[in-house]
Amino acid sequence: MNDSEYHWSEDMPDRIGEHINVSIVEDNRFIRAGWEAALRSVPEFEVLGSYGSCEEAFQSPTLNDSNVVLMDIGLPGMSGIEGVRHLKVRSPKTAVVMCTVFDDDQNVFDAICAGAAGYLLKKTPPDEFINAIKDAATGGSPMTPNIARKVIASFQKTAARTSAQEDALTEREREVLEKMAQGKSYTAIAKDLFLSVDGIRYHIRHIYEKLQVHSRGEAVSLGLKSRLIQPPR
Repeated sequence: MNDSEYHWSEDMPDRIGEHINVSIVEDNRFIRAGWEAALRSVPEFEVLGSYGSCEEAFQSPTLNDSNVVLMDIGLPGMSGIEGVRHLKVRSPKTAVVMCTVFDDDQNVFDAICAGAAGYLLKKTPPDEFINAIKDAATGGSPMTPNIARKVIASFQKTAARTSAQEDALTEREREVLEKMAQGKSYTAIAKDLFLSVDGIRYHIRHIYEKLQVHSRGEAVSLGLKSRLIQPPR
């Protein structure tokens, strides 16, 4: 997206009477400055910090105090999707709203499965954008209409195969897959489940075969999308 295409109006919603701490993670300095200016013009918003990368944001002592974090996906270094996973571990109550130019199915679902509370396109009108942040701060899951349609359509596509996959995976295989989603090593999984490392490898091989995947990332992604396992907390 061209920087010059992104503009904010000063016609912002009225106060809702609640203080909301917001942090921004966006590598485009022009967009970042626009978001900062817009948020600071709303009395109940407090901008705690504005960062060009996840690595920079995670060094801030105030990030965990955020009610809402606006997160881009295409960031230098750690991606926004990976950043959501890390942030939800260190600050589970913080609502992360993805703000991006990407609206493809894979990015949408990777972000949601990682723990994002909402997903907005950067071309979202300013008043809707501000209201979406307020919605996320009060427990909502703001999405632009076309993103919501993608979510519904994708769940409908995977509903039929989910049942078959649930039947295919044993209870022990689901436990192993959950541990994989938590990023644990084979040794750690074996210790948690009181199995040998060879036993874990045996289960993982069968998980890959049943889900028709070839890596841990693919297995975890499919497991989360199909709701075979819950997102790590």
